Amino acid sequence: MTEFKHFRIERGQQGILWLLLDYEQGETNILSSGLLDEFNAVLDYLTRMQPTGLALGSAKKRGFIAGADVKEFTRISGFEDAHAMLCRGQQVMNRIEALPFPTVAVINGFCLGGGLELALACNFRVAMDDRSTRIGFPEVKLGIHPGFGGTVRSIRVLGPLVAMNLMLTGRTVDARKAQKIGLIDHAVPARLLRKSAEEVILHPARERRPRLWIKALNRQPLRSVVSTQMIKQVAKEAKREHYPAPYELVELWRRYGGNEKVLMDEEAKSVARLSTNPTARNLVRVFMLQDMLKSGADKSLICPAHVHVVGAGVMGGDIAAWCALQGLKVTVQDTNRAGLAKALQRANKYLTRRFRGRKHLANAVMDRLIPDERGLGVGTADVIIEAIFEDIGAKQSLYRELEPKARSDALFATNTSSIRLENLSQGMRNPDRLVGLHFFNPVAKMPLVEVVRSPQTLPDVVEQAMAFARHIDKLPVIVSSSPGFLVNRVLMPYLLEAVNMLEEGVPKTVVDHAATDFGMPMGPIRLADTIGLDVCLFVAGILSRDLGLEVPERLRQLVDKGSLGRKSGSGFYRYRNGEIVREKEPAYPGELASIQARLVKCLTDEAKACLQEKVVENSDLLDAGIIFGTGFAPFRGGPLHYLQGQGDLAQN
Repeated sequence: MTEFKHFRIERGQQGILWLLLDYEQGETNILSSGLLDEFNAVLDYLTRMQPTGLALGSAKKRGFIAGADVKEFTRISGFEDAHAMLCRGQQVMNRIEALPFPTVAVINGFCLGGGLELALACNFRVAMDDRSTRIGFPEVKLGIHPGFGGTVRSIRVLGPLVAMNLMLTGRTVDARKAQKIGLIDHAVPARLLRKSAEEVILHPARERRPRLWIKALNRQPLRSVVSTQMIKQVAKEAKREHYPAPYELVELWRRYGGNEKVLMDEEAKSVARLSTNPTARNLVRVFMLQDMLKSGADKSLICPAHVHVVGAGVMGGDIAAWCALQGLKVTVQDTNRAGLAKALQRANKYLTRRFRGRKHLANAVMDRLIPDERGLGVGTADVIIEAIFEDIGAKQSLYRELEPKARSDALFATNTSSIRLENLSQGMRNPDRLVGLHFFNPVAKMPLVEVVRSPQTLPDVVEQAMAFARHIDKLPVIVSSSPGFLVNRVLMPYLLEAVNMLEEGVPKTVVDHAATDFGMPMGPIRLADTIGLDVCLFVAGILSRDLGLEVPERLRQLVDKGSLGRKSGSGFYRYRNGEIVREKEPAYPGELASIQARLVKCLTDEAKACLQEKVVENSDLLDAGIIFGTGFAPFRGGPLHYLQGQGDLAQN
């Protein structure tokens, strides 16, 4: 058979051909321009072969197709360049759809973006029923929407309601959910994937299509009515000026949803426009920063099977539950039996919600989460994580107890949020073993882990900590052992400035609105309540000694009377069942812009100071840490990148 650079062709049974994507430049299949160009030659060859059918799969172990080549977006010079690239992708998908024999996409693992667009161009889709299988359109997270015909084909297959929801949210679904909504035809175990694909070709059923009443939503005036409701839902999640892509997608369907050919043409134009605006360019930057953090760790340096967590408070319990969710055996040590029980109850509640009725999956995770009141798991653990309260004496005493029991090759880590490691390690036999693994609350949602190194910490230990973070699907960034490390150091002056504004008479809702209007996911006052005012006060106390910050008296007063924020039912806001109780506040005559400028300046000034003091190695790592550790407006590309755009920071 003819040999190709990015593809392998194999013969199956009864005249079926298998076309396996094998992108030459990496471990993951991506739809680069080079691959798409060769795809045309492959399709010419397949058309001449006239097989019984074509099974289109992946030769990679790591999934089907991750999408288009994101790096190519950074090289686009303008609308015409982008439009030509999108039309080339559409042409390939159209040719697959027009092949004169049955086609089936064989999905082994992730199938994202352009990969799903390619799968939808096939007549049928079968997917591996496995936890690793995730199917969806994440393009909206890059500031665009599907551009290789995905809007047309997803609406055709799923109907506009399900298809638009999938594209607007950027969420992914597993194989069973994909089958339930009609996105794939069969979800099967890995051992049956090949057989199922060939059976679909040899005994083809009718292609899936939505019911008539669902298809009717594509017609006017229903399309306009539904699109208006969609815009209202989108507006609850994102502002048009911050994230234009979802609004453009709804408008695209509203105007052209009744004509597939026109919709296809306009889809390419829309994505071409979006891909060249600042939002998309910054979101692509964020994607590449995420990729940088992922690739900065060598997972082969550690093979963790057993994690021992000391401390069953909110952070310790949630760290333990997260590690168990990633497939690890976890022992949780705490002398407080009631605290252990509460941590397990919280984990069970989270897992029940996460797995939505698939109780056997939740039970499997809970089986790996083992209460360990006496700390018997210390001696066999590959990783030990201390997550007790922030008291230097208590932590030092604990280390003296744990260190002799721990294996000499175990990773020994602390989840301290602000205390220098060189202070914590005093009294340890081997202070060079101690490394920081600072998680963020809520653990299940915040992707960042700060890997804290002191001047004493061995480089091998730091590398192992990085590797462990990747094993549990977190994004690690190395930070120096300094006051507040990176995220808390940058965040705390911003939070304290917000509290100062309250003392100046600015209503808390106005302060929070100024921040969310800039693009922050949550206002600073609400964020302080969420973190816990006692935690804020503790970290602020450390930073006040080392950096000269002034701690607002109002913060001390609230903590002294037990108003600790959301967890206690009151803080700056009052809470009922975890939700803010809305109160009427006096009108504020001042300008929102000046409040916003003060808040942002506090955050960016501290970011610049951290870079100058080498808390992290470079500006990209700093931007990544603040984006993934605080949720800093992703569409702005990070605090230092934002300053560069304002002309306030020299290139680093």
